Amino acid sequence: MHIYAFSYKCNLATMQVPRVGDLSLLDLRVTAQTVLKLLLASGALLGSVQIFRLLLLPELQATFQLSDPATSALRRAGILLFALFAYWLYVRLIENRKVDELRFKPIGIALGAMSGAALISITTLSLLALGVYEITSARGLQSELLGVAGLILTAAILEEIAFRAILFRIIENAWGTMPALWLQSLIFAVVHLANVEGASAAEAITTVISGTLIGAFWTMVFVISRNLWITAANHAAWNFAIILTGLQLSGLDYWRALAPFESRYNGPAWLTGGAFGPEDSIITIMVIALSLVALMYWAKKKNRLIGARAFRTD
Repeated sequence: MHIYAFSYKCNLATMQVPRVGDLSLLDLRVTAQTVLKLLLASGALLGSVQIFRLLLLPELQATFQLSDPATSALRRAGILLFALFAYWLYVRLIENRKVDELRFKPIGIALGAMSGAALISITTLSLLALGVYEITSARGLQSELLGVAGLILTAAILEEIAFRAILFRIIENAWGTMPALWLQSLIFAVVHLANVEGASAAEAITTVISGTLIGAFWTMVFVISRNLWITAANHAAWNFAIILTGLQLSGLDYWRALAPFESRYNGPAWLTGGAFGPEDSIITIMVIALSLVALMYWAKKKNRLIGARAFRTD
């Protein structure tokens, strides 16, 4: 258990406290270790994915004469497996511990998925009730949606490995939960700005605010569960629930033609989310902000938050 305070040594004659110079050296050492771990973990993740994509996949495709659908499925599965193995290997060799965050917890995963879909549905159903979100036609379920679901799940797991399991967790170990949470969430939001080209300043600011809050929410899910699969299930279900409505997902609309419904918005961007989709809606921002406050309160009450490394003893 971590103690969130300096360990003071004192007696009747004197009181010794850490000197400023000592803390500066400790900060530099902790920062250097953190940067090195981030480089090693990121390099392992990106390197493993590229090895599969550029070396192994072409050989498998040529050897077995795979069709395009089979190649696509193999690409997703291979990238995911290699990324998971790289992360597992990094933790075992560099951090020298069991990879507890990869334990499979079926009940937690199911609850994570249901809550993720339910939260974003608050926005989409509200917009539907207000007449802002309009269904123009119903196509029904298509078999191609299975491939989309696989892609969404793979992308969610990869993002959770990169942003929560690597970036957040390594920074958290050095600086504590809250600084790591907000820094990682801001980076998560800024990265997603690339999904919408030519966004106005107002749209970009809204996307950063919304993305930061959503990233912080998923980070808190990870903090409470300490399980990658539960967080990824929440993330994937959230994304897939948006796709099913026929609306843009994080500014992307590649899959709208495969959605069970064809839909459109009628209303101001601050309410609809504009080009980025329902995740930028003021309704989503409010729902996620309230959910985030609740999760933070629960995490603090259950002592799930970690203090900065320089201010604790292990």
